[in-house]
Amino acid sequence: MAVQNNAGAEVHPVDELPSPGALLAYGVQHVAAMYAGVVAPPLIIGEALGLDGARQALLIGASLLTAGLATALQSLGVWRIGARLPFVNGVTFGSVAPILAIIAQPSGANPLSAVYGAVLVAGSLAFLAAPHFSRLVRFFPPVVNGTVITLIGLSLMPVAIGWIAGQDPAAPDHAAPGRIALGAGTLLLVLLLNRFLRGFWNRIALLVGLLAGTLVAWPLGLVDVSTFGQAPVFALPVPFALGVPSFEFGAVLSLCVVMLVAMMESTADMIALGEIVDRPADERTIAAGLRADGAGSALSAVFGGFTCSAFAQNVGLVAMTRVRSRYVVSAAGGILVVLGLFPVAGAVVSLVPQPVLGGAALVLFGSVAASGIRTLGRADLGDPHQALVVAASLAVGLIPVVRPEFYAHAPEALRAVLDSGISTGCLAALVLNALFRRREHEAATGAGG
Repeated sequence: MAVQNNAGAEVHPVDELPSPGALLAYGVQHVAAMYAGVVAPPLIIGEALGLDGARQALLIGASLLTAGLATALQSLGVWRIGARLPFVNGVTFGSVAPILAIIAQPSGANPLSAVYGAVLVAGSLAFLAAPHFSRLVRFFPPVVNGTVITLIGLSLMPVAIGWIAGQDPAAPDHAAPGRIALGAGTLLLVLLLNRFLRGFWNRIALLVGLLAGTLVAWPLGLVDVSTFGQAPVFALPVPFALGVPSFEFGAVLSLCVVMLVAMMESTADMIALGEIVDRPADERTIAAGLRADGAGSALSAVFGGFTCSAFAQNVGLVAMTRVRSRYVVSAAGGILVVLGLFPVAGAVVSLVPQPVLGGAALVLFGSVAASGIRTLGRADLGDPHQALVVAASLAVGLIPVVRPEFYAHAPEALRAVLDSGISTGCLAALVLNALFRRREHEAATGAGG
């Protein structure tokens, strides 16, 4: 519902500017929801490269800084760049495996040089291709929209469960009763806070739940404070400090495929977010959002980050809190920039234990799935053809979620697409919907018989 500004004109909730205090609190909540996802890729890549503590800090700082700049660009917009929705951008985890493959290639040169050259090319091509790619939006009726949005939420569930149980099955505390109890307690607390708090406090229920869960975990020894001793106070990312871009065909091709998948996922996330905030993402909005993805990725290569794409968990946060202002997300972008420049501040955010984050994330990801189910309510699922589109697309999309190794023997060039449940499910929904619509049209006109 629109609100009125001081001049009496109606303002859509997406364009509403909250008070400074609320802006900061809501922004911190967005950062808390996505921080682990931003720092995980540079941590993994840095460890594979054997970087020392100082260079590792630069790599993480660069990812935080560029995520903040890309998020601000998406939410505020410049010219025809940026969706102008509460849309959070950051390093896509889908780029990690191809980057690890690139740096594993024997070479006397700095392996990050080839990575940054590939990211620069992929981002630039995404920027140029955005208006053409955005035309896909016409092929997203409610049956496709709802299926893809539901799949986004369901495919993220293993991430939250992994945070609760632990990422390493061989670790002594993997799926330990203490971790599970902490995750379940955080989940219950977030639900209770949403039920009983009102107004501003209801909107920051997730943040309150994360703080409470961290305080409970501290005396149990589950809060890692070692990052404070390792994090420098200030670190300015210098252009090309970690590697001057070089251009190798194989590296460029692999990250262009990653960028294509990221564009598909961003398109699906923008459509989902448009449904949630009651401002449907049309072709122009998607083109602007994809330009921001491309520009953010190209800029990321300059400062030492990696390919940027949408963060679906923050779409879930918008759905859960009903805070639809894009200025809240731009504030989150500003906070990410500060964290990138002052790593010691980022260490504060990293205090939240993963089981606590996982418990809260279950609500976020479930909120996305619920939004998809609500969208499916506008489709005619009494039509057996539309029901089949939903059934088959969800099944195809959940294959890499349930069995990540399912496509292990597929050609490497296809793995970037096949290993993304969102991408495979989206493609299945688009193809099946087109197939059944064509059959219905032929039956109605007497053609094809």
